[in-house]
Amino acid sequence: MSFFDNFDVRQIENIELLAQQVVEGFIIGLHKSPFHGFSVEFAEHRLYNPGESTKDIDWKVYARSDKMFTKKFEEETNLRCQIIIDTSSSMYFPESDNGKGINKLQFSALAGASIMNLLKKQRDAFGLSVFDNDVRIHTKCRSATSHYRLLLSYLDGLIKDTQIQKTTSTAKALHQLADSIHRRSLVIIFSDMFDSGDDTDDLFAALQHLKYAKHEVLLFHVTDRKHELAFEYENRPYLFVDMESGEEIKLQHNQVKDLYVEKVMQYKNELKMKCLQYKIEFIEADIQDGFIPVLQNYMVKRNRLK
Repeated sequence: MSFFDNFDVRQIENIELLAQQVVEGFIIGLHKSPFHGFSVEFAEHRLYNPGESTKDIDWKVYARSDKMFTKKFEEETNLRCQIIIDTSSSMYFPESDNGKGINKLQFSALAGASIMNLLKKQRDAFGLSVFDNDVRIHTKCRSATSHYRLLLSYLDGLIKDTQIQKTTSTAKALHQLADSIHRRSLVIIFSDMFDSGDDTDDLFAALQHLKYAKHEVLLFHVTDRKHELAFEYENRPYLFVDMESGEEIKLQHNQVKDLYVEKVMQYKNELKMKCLQYKIEFIEADIQDGFIPVLQNYMVKRNRLK
């Protein structure tokens, strides 16, 4: 059973509350996980390190938790994080079954909201960029609560959006964003990296542009691994529809599976190698695995930037 087997998109009425629940579950899970020494450091508190001054220890928290935390002040955090979400047609896969399940765009929006919740707790500044064949939303990084609520409203709109057959130009959008994002930011990209253009060199050049602009880049390669990468379907005829052009083809998946898997894995491996070359962190984000792996990888990256 996958993470989202019983997930009903129609139940998403309060994205802020859902993001908070995801983050709380993540934090609770950290204490039960093998991530020894791995902690979420909020603006209010951080774990006490032996040898530090004891003047800022919060003894009330110690009395409740039997763990030492020191008070952490706003000036100690200055991270800027730009969250970029691909809203091209392929991100609407898979289509929901009577409201059940979640597509790649909805997953990305909810994951982005959860990361924003963590950033807000840490009093870091964050912004949002959304693109398909052009940049549709682009905000500067801020840490105010009003800004957080505005970005949540944008993400809520993405979750409820049903428009498909949109072209994409990932390379064009990333080039544009590389020059407009504040220098030396953490840039988090949610995309399946399926560009409607045929020139992958342009796409890789756009990723390289982000690094030239001195950004730290975390790329979440959002896929439905079972269907998009492994191409696993029941042994019966299917009608496959191009979500961008609407073109249809009817066939049994085993007629093309071997060739399809070979080509898609070749592209994914090339993408991974380019990211390694450009020092971009490439993270596979299977929508069936839920949000916890996304938050874990974000926190690992966040801790490295201190």
